[in-house]
Amino acid sequence: MIRIQRQIPWYEITDERFYENRRQFIREAIAFSAMLVLPRCLNASQNKKEDKPQSIKPKGKFDTDEAQTAYEDVTTYNNFYEFGTDKDSPSKLAKDFRTKPWQVSIEGEVKKPKVYDLDELMKPFTQEDRIYRLRCVEGWSMVIPWLGFPLGELIKRLEPKSKAKYVEFTTLLDPTQMQGQKRDVLSWPYVEGLRMDEAMHPLTLLATGLYGKSLPNQNGAPFRLVVPWKYGFKSIKSIVKIRFIENQPMTTWAEAAPNEYGFYSNVNPEVDHPRWTQKKERRLGEFLKRPTLKFNGYAEEVAQLYTGMDLRKFF
Repeated sequence: MIRIQRQIPWYEITDERFYENRRQFIREAIAFSAMLVLPRCLNASQNKKEDKPQSIKPKGKFDTDEAQTAYEDVTTYNNFYEFGTDKDSPSKLAKDFRTKPWQVSIEGEVKKPKVYDLDELMKPFTQEDRIYRLRCVEGWSMVIPWLGFPLGELIKRLEPKSKAKYVEFTTLLDPTQMQGQKRDVLSWPYVEGLRMDEAMHPLTLLATGLYGKSLPNQNGAPFRLVVPWKYGFKSIKSIVKIRFIENQPMTTWAEAAPNEYGFYSNVNPEVDHPRWTQKKERRLGEFLKRPTLKFNGYAEEVAQLYTGMDLRKFF
């Protein structure tokens, strides 16, 4: 049985003389509708299959082999307060966000400070797929095949000076495009930071795409940070400035709620958020929760970065 989703007006499928004979009309309408709808369904199915980004097989030593989150979920359920605080706001409000041309200012304790065009900044680096988990403090997580290259490769090229102990990142400030910046929910522009050894770790990624395609606007186009062992808000989006500095920077969420969002923000089930537990998480697209893994499952790779540190104090 073919279920027709809408009632098709008689004038769309036959002419009036057949309409007058209702029984004949019904028989012919059913037959005609079947011919009309079936090819469309087949074409729609084929197009959907062609348009849907294909899963990318793990191939790197850091890649997870966990099931990848559906592309639609990844691109419609986002934290990007510059485009609104609801999870579906960025995908709706970032459609006209202009990402070309794009410039990135390199500043601070570095030998090659300059305002770079993004193409110039990215040109020397080979981009590849990295399948990483990303977890947010609200208790949900995703597995995403990112397209990008290690941040450390860029840092080496820029040649930071010996005084550079931290790297600070800043998001674009443009309330005319980013409607959320018209509200004072946070102190704009958005600022994040990493300690130099964290920034140089090969897991830390500068991402320009996902699922083999360019980054959608709502996911941080044209390029963003991905730090997979930290909570998602550390992976700053739409970066326009990278500054090398001597002292730990004040980051946006640490300024907004210092008792809830520390500078390090490592995924740690042993340290609860003041308003909810961090012991379990829900993978987007799944119903049941799963135990949260320390450092988001990357403990073997990154735990040595924090040897001797009290992770409850330096949360």
